Amino acid sequence: MPETTSRRDDTRARIVGAAAHLLHEHGPSAVTTRGVAESAGVQAPTIYRLFGDKDGLLEAVAEHVLHTHVTAKAGVVAAATAHDVDPVEDLRAGWRTHVEFGLAHPALFRFLNDPERAARSPAVEAGLEVLDARVHRLAATGRLRVGERRAVDLLRAAGVGTVTTLLTSPPADRDPGLAEDMLDAVLRQVLTDATDESDETGASPGDVSHAVALRAAAPHLHALSDAERALLTEWLDRVAARPGRAAP
Repeated sequence: MPETTSRRDDTRARIVGAAAHLLHEHGPSAVTTRGVAESAGVQAPTIYRLFGDKDGLLEAVAEHVLHTHVTAKAGVVAAATAHDVDPVEDLRAGWRTHVEFGLAHPALFRFLNDPERAARSPAVEAGLEVLDARVHRLAATGRLRVGERRAVDLLRAAGVGTVTTLLTSPPADRDPGLAEDMLDAVLRQVLTDATDESDETGASPGDVSHAVALRAAAPHLHALSDAERALLTEWLDRVAARPGRAAP
């Protein structure tokens, strides 16, 4: 008798749940076809039919867990925007959530941050969209001294590096202030500061932050033609680019 879509989805969800539990408790080596099949109450061929192989199953588990996490983060960003929460505080909250997630799911974090895997993961892409949204809020309020893309890249690199470094030490030996200090260091690079001076191009941080803020609004300037918006964007990217660095 053909398997119904509902039954197939239920079976798939049960297998993913069992594999996620094994991954969290014992690491990737515990996610064997036999172990997952026994835990989920299915036959091993069912796993091959639904996921292809162990790597396919791990992909599904990673996407499921990360998707749940990212969906919750996206909701927080939307609420922060709706209630006009300070974008810097919103970014700090997101940073802490990211670090907590990575430390709570070390095997999953390592699995997803393999460069090749991260480049094709829908859940990783969705997570970057959440970070993009947070950084865009900073840009729109004139808080960025660099372009949005550079700010995102700096925060992403720092986030992955911080969690990776913390995971190399036993929990009892981890530096409790490392994550916050790293975020503060990045924020000093990307946020405006009233005490900053003009650089050798003559552009002050205020000039750059204004350019970045207008760049964030440019796509919505419908009084301009497409060509005019494109030209304005090019000019603003040039202003926002720091000496010796590519435009954002």
